[in-house]
Amino acid sequence: MSNQAQLAAQSSLALIESMINKAQNRYSENGTLYLLWGWIIFICSLGHYALLAYTSLGANAGYIWMLIIVALVYQLYYLNLKEKKETVKTYTDEMIGYVWMVFGISMGLVSFIATKLGGWQLMYALILLLYGMPTFLTGAIMRFKPLKIGGVVCWCLSVLAVYISSKEIILLLIPAVISAWIIPGYILRAKFKNSFNG
Repeated sequence: MSNQAQLAAQSSLALIESMINKAQNRYSENGTLYLLWGWIIFICSLGHYALLAYTSLGANAGYIWMLIIVALVYQLYYLNLKEKKETVKTYTDEMIGYVWMVFGISMGLVSFIATKLGGWQLMYALILLLYGMPTFLTGAIMRFKPLKIGGVVCWCLSVLAVYISSKEIILLLIPAVISAWIIPGYILRAKFKNSFNG
């Protein structure tokens, strides 16, 4: 390979690297959706457990999860607003979008299948397993270690869920979302603010 060809190849790689880095910095935004979903799941999990453990609501306690609809409506509004402001959608953005779309579809299917064929223990173990996948993959794509750590924590909690057969299994969602979405969300928000101040 000639020097010119080598330089052209190096320039291309440098350009791709630069685009990826810009996309990573841009996609990390302000952690809004991580915080939104982290806190919604936190509140629903704690509320569901409290209603089951300390009230006579029993079967109706699960209705607290209807809060997810509010979060979903806000997410659609937020993403629509974000899309209007963006002039270019990068490959990284697109890949991360697909990762989370697959997660959403998988979550819906797992919840449906587990409630029909399994029970709480199976459903929560699978949900925690699924939480780890998009979180870890997004962290890998963005080269953002806190998300990767959060994904691994979710996988460890999914194994722990196998040994908890009582309603306390609901509480495993709390450390899962704290490590996978809430802590990374606040770190992303801080990075976002620093990038504007810096």
